[in-house]
Amino acid sequence: MRHSLRVFLLASLGFACNSVQPYSVALVDRDVTGASKFPIAIDPNRVGTFPGKTGSGAGYFYDEVLEYRVWLHPERGAQRLAGDTDYYAAFAEYESALEYSARTHGAEQPLVLIRQREYVNEPTPGTFTWEKTERLTEWQVQWLKGSQRGPNSIADFLANPRAVQKTP
Repeated sequence: MRHSLRVFLLASLGFACNSVQPYSVALVDRDVTGASKFPIAIDPNRVGTFPGKTGSGAGYFYDEVLEYRVWLHPERGAQRLAGDTDYYAAFAEYESALEYSARTHGAEQPLVLIRQREYVNEPTPGTFTWEKTERLTEWQVQWLKGSQRGPNSIADFLANPRAVQKTP
């Protein structure tokens, strides 16, 4: 299956005008080549449309992969498209994000933006609560493995939270 819509939105021509907003998307790649090591974005047509500022980490389970993000840092050599403020590139699949990250100055390793319809909160170390509100958050990509929420995932986790360990 090939979703051959490769879009390089330049944040309303922000590359040309040097006017990308802080914490916003500067490049969007919605191309899907088929096979991927990690899940492909649930709706490639929406890649690049999610807010730049989201939560970070936690929750133990995810419901949907929304996009892969490569954050760019001017202080590390990225183009100064948003002045001295960070911005990101959004991708429908991991491999494209990884390749972009490797060849772009000032780029981080890819992160994944996920939707959690329900999640596990840990307000204090070792204390867990079941949150039944939706949120978007960025995760380390490797956390996706074995973490898609199923019908009993959270209940099973809360019954034995030590059985599930996230890698730092």
